[in-house]
Amino acid sequence: MPELPEVETTRRGVAPYLDCATLQGAIVREGRLRWPVPPQLDATLAGLTVRAVTRRAKYLLVHFDSGTLLIHLGMSGSLRYVPADTPPQKHDHIDLKLGSHVLRYRDPRRFGAMLWHVGPVEFHSLLKDLGPEPLSDAFDGEVLHAAIAKRGTAIKLAIMDNHVVVGVGNIYANESLFHAGINPSRAARDLSLADCKRLASEIKRVLSLAIEAGGSTLRDFVNTEGKSGYFQQDYYVYDRQEQACRICSSPIRQIRQGQRSSYYCPLCQPC
Repeated sequence: MPELPEVETTRRGVAPYLDCATLQGAIVREGRLRWPVPPQLDATLAGLTVRAVTRRAKYLLVHFDSGTLLIHLGMSGSLRYVPADTPPQKHDHIDLKLGSHVLRYRDPRRFGAMLWHVGPVEFHSLLKDLGPEPLSDAFDGEVLHAAIAKRGTAIKLAIMDNHVVVGVGNIYANESLFHAGINPSRAARDLSLADCKRLASEIKRVLSLAIEAGGSTLRDFVNTEGKSGYFQQDYYVYDRQEQACRICSSPIRQIRQGQRSSYYCPLCQPC
């Protein structure tokens, strides 16, 4: 958390404030995030005009003529557009200065990042080896089938691998597998092309629905207006262990995979 839908929700929220805006710099109150915030970030950003705000996987990319600001929300981060005179709270670590307002980065666990990159951003070490975007034309059943053809790992772990497809985190992997009727423990290489087409389609559908709902809020996530997402109201299996399946009424089961919880219906996802 936040996963791709939450990051895309954030991108859509901040873009209207950032597009074509000229930054006055940055206020860094706490630079000890997952990776150190560049010490010259204020001087670097002062006077630069934003050309575009995009997303790659779970990274927000703020593009300028001279470089790109990479923002990762980590496990608990959020961005909010607030008046510049709003007193910062304990975990408000960075402000991007936009005149009368600031874009404020809050991160209680400090596991996010704000990094500066000069040159083609696709070659940044955090981005260069990523797989296709799940909502793009570059990802479909054929691409998924080819990517997992030799993988003996469980399919749920495979689709959470950013080398296979980016941005399918734990919540949406569980939900996509349920709707595709595929057990999360099934070996990835055992999926047929038809299975992969069905799963790729459900990944796209589930992520799209989550974005429309503003993402999921389980603990910390809020959008740029401080509002929670509500896709969690539509979960079919995630975090519903022992509750009745919405389709067949069987109890939802929970297992551990790769140190994460997986949820599935034994009748709707038999294999």
